[in-house]
Amino acid sequence: MSTITFAVTGMTCGHCEVSVREEVGEVAGVQDVEVSAATGTLIVTSSGSVDDAQILRAVDEAGYSAVRVA
Repeated sequence: MSTITFAVTGMTCGHCEVSVREEVGEVAGVQDVEVSAATGTLIVTSSGSVDDAQILRAVDEAGYSAVRVA
């Protein structure tokens, strides 16, 4: 299992969280997605290695932008 944290900008409400969760949840290999508009965080748990670019693309598809937190 692998866990990656991203900082997401532009989320303001529960609907934002749902949009990001749904898009990122469709990325192959992603097993769990935790999103918080209050803290601006996205935590992705995957079964193996997931390319950051796929996650960032999914966040973009939801209408937001993100960067990986080291």
